[in-house]
Amino acid sequence: MIDKRQEKNNNLINETTTVSRHAWLTLAILSSTLLTVFFSETMLLPAIPDIITEFNISYGTAAWIFSAYLIVAAVMTPVAGRLSDLFGKKKVLLTMLGIYIGGLIIGGFADNIILLLISRVIQGVGLAAIPAAFSLLRDTFPPTKLSIAVGVFGSAYSAGSVIGLLVGASIIQFFGWHTTFLAIVPFTAVVTLLIIRFVKEGKASENKFSSKNIQHPKSVIKSNSFSIDLKGVLSLSATISFFLIALTIIQIGINIDNLQQIVGAFAISAIALSFFITIERRMKNPFVNLNLLKDKILLPSYILLIATGITMFMIYPAIVQMVRSPIPLGFGGSSVDAANVQLPFMIGFLVFSSITPFIINRIGGIRPIIIGGIVSLVGALALLAFHSTELAVSVSLAVLASGLSLTMTAAWNLVVSKSPTEYTGISVGVGALLLFIGMAIGPALAGVYMANHETITGVQGSYPSTNSYNLVFLTAGLLSVVTIVFAILLKRTSSLRIA
Repeated sequence: MIDKRQEKNNNLINETTTVSRHAWLTLAILSSTLLTVFFSETMLLPAIPDIITEFNISYGTAAWIFSAYLIVAAVMTPVAGRLSDLFGKKKVLLTMLGIYIGGLIIGGFADNIILLLISRVIQGVGLAAIPAAFSLLRDTFPPTKLSIAVGVFGSAYSAGSVIGLLVGASIIQFFGWHTTFLAIVPFTAVVTLLIIRFVKEGKASENKFSSKNIQHPKSVIKSNSFSIDLKGVLSLSATISFFLIALTIIQIGINIDNLQQIVGAFAISAIALSFFITIERRMKNPFVNLNLLKDKILLPSYILLIATGITMFMIYPAIVQMVRSPIPLGFGGSSVDAANVQLPFMIGFLVFSSITPFIINRIGGIRPIIIGGIVSLVGALALLAFHSTELAVSVSLAVLASGLSLTMTAAWNLVVSKSPTEYTGISVGVGALLLFIGMAIGPALAGVYMANHETITGVQGSYPSTNSYNLVFLTAGLLSVVTIVFAILLKRTSSLRIA
């Protein structure tokens, strides 16, 4: 009898660990989707100083080129998750990619900052396709192989960042930044056609392992009726937008004239947040299911995503500005130089996001987060102490990236694998929303630090002081400490549940 039970268990394990060729093909195509949308995010990084000069705008205004893109992605991501659960993940994914292509075309012909921001807003809708892609992966891969699929999918983000940084810098230097948008259109169109032809949407299989490790929200109400929480969408948009507006005003400098504007923007943000929470508690089908935020596994995972998002997009523009600022406040480099300095960061992210799934299979899903937090802290402190040469900056960035990649990939694995199976789209949408909120805050926070400008004799204009970069690196270190703390809390929670 024991032998028969053992044989049955072995057969079950073999079934769950077998991955079809179609699943790997689906993973490759969906990873190309993520590669595409994040290509456009990093390709503009080296061009920020050029856009500031061309449109005669401040650094704070330029930060909205990223923030506007990510705010829309943040608020649209849970909507896309909800639509995926109601109308099908593949349909939503294709619709979002179509909108994204439209935004790219508009960006290619933007001749003023308003039109550029509009194009970025439209592109942000395309970035919201990630929950649908994640949910398709959940449906396609068995639970025992899901962490590998998530890792490969996440590495596509890093690959897109690497390609966007290198190719984007070259295009900017030789053809101008407008061409970067148009260059992505054909690739995105090909990916869309591949999804139409090869990606199939199947029924999600019950995750046999997640129910043992997580207490699913009991008050989640399943509904097949169409409903979008418009009040929730608008109130959350106002919360994020006015918070970032306050940060933008702070960059100008705090004085009697703008103090009221700063306080007013923060107050409106707080009121909108209170309104948002009240609405979501009363809605049967809320925009963001707050019950997911009560879970002791998911909540820390979401916070980890926010912390990594802030760190990444606070570091990106700061390093570009450092490289392109004239000596002695910077390295006096070109857009290509800025890309080369950040290349180790992107490569480190790519490498570790690829190997993290195997690390997770070896030592579990939480220990990599602790290790990632410690490594990130080392990288941030190295940046703070040694940033006088491009080589020193590149090496420290590589260390920081390896830690961030470990943390982000492991956190995503927890979100995808520990969410209630039938609400994967909603849960992943919440995770992506919070990640994008962190990414949107990052550039604005960097802008606040770099508002402290200095003028160099004989050079036109003023540039961020060296102390500005110290504040950026110090904040990255503090966020790494936050990562370590929440990773330890996750480990304790997991141990208590197993016990």
